[in-house]
Amino acid sequence: MKSILVTGGAGFIGSNFCNINKDKFEITALDNLFLGDKRNLTPGIPFILGDACKSKDLDKVGKVDYVVHLAGTSSAPMFMGDGLVKGYLNSIESFLTVLEWARKNGVKKVVYASTSSLYGNNPLPLMEDQHVTPLNHYAVTKQVYEHAAACYNRVYPEMDIIGFRFMSVYGPNEEAKGEFANLISQFCWDMARGLSPVIYGDGNQTRDFTNVRDVVQGLTLAIETEKKLGADVFNIGTGRATTLNEIAEALEKAFANEVKASHIENPVKEGYVQGQHADISKIKEVLGYEPHVKLEDGIKEQVENVRLDRVRKTSSDQLR
Repeated sequence: MKSILVTGGAGFIGSNFCNINKDKFEITALDNLFLGDKRNLTPGIPFILGDACKSKDLDKVGKVDYVVHLAGTSSAPMFMGDGLVKGYLNSIESFLTVLEWARKNGVKKVVYASTSSLYGNNPLPLMEDQHVTPLNHYAVTKQVYEHAAACYNRVYPEMDIIGFRFMSVYGPNEEAKGEFANLISQFCWDMARGLSPVIYGDGNQTRDFTNVRDVVQGLTLAIETEKKLGADVFNIGTGRATTLNEIAEALEKAFANEVKASHIENPVKEGYVQGQHADISKIKEVLGYEPHVKLEDGIKEQVENVRLDRVRKTSSDQLR
């Protein structure tokens, strides 16, 4: 059975990867619990409280075949104000530390989280071969990931380092991200409290809302494939664009209440993404990926499993 270290393993995407694959792989979750919650993990999954920036914590894991790297600063708001320098340090240091640890320990593949934020307001659909110019600091760190992975793989070609440009990922186990969670989760929590979710502008901006189970599918396919992928990068999404107005309407229907979204002037003056949806032809062709979770079903699941008692208030000052 393949053995896998999942950094950020008690976090949103990491815990879903661990829980879904717990019987398929020997999995160890490592997390410093900044944006994670050990309760996200199915009982019995080995857990190490540790920081991916620290080799001594990674050493506690022992030998593994693969690494799924999901630790690090994970959204643009974390880089605001006093979080800027800390955000850069946490993100880039964790990635490079994991790569070097993996190389020294004979890891076959490192699979990591990049972001669709790299594309900014590029023409739609977003394609991997488009020129990218990051519009925010978070996206800059992910571009560093991709360039570092390519350089690293040229020097050490025996270890594949595969990136995934996540679209707008939503699903269960996001409560520990608090204010940094996906809009679907944020809107859901507001409506569950009887509060009006706030939409910037007219609400016609679009996102490729992708259920975390489909993201896990893509990561798993990359682990399982026998193809030599080098330092390749894949979009992972649904290929479908949905407006924020449509999300609010779907949540209103799922809650069956009278809470309506409110609109305010967009306070983001620079680099706001108006439209997002992925071309997923590459990941389909190379890895056999096919999104399965319908947005309507994913939203219904969110509403049916609201856990307001777990929603955490977070601060970028906690990064280190």
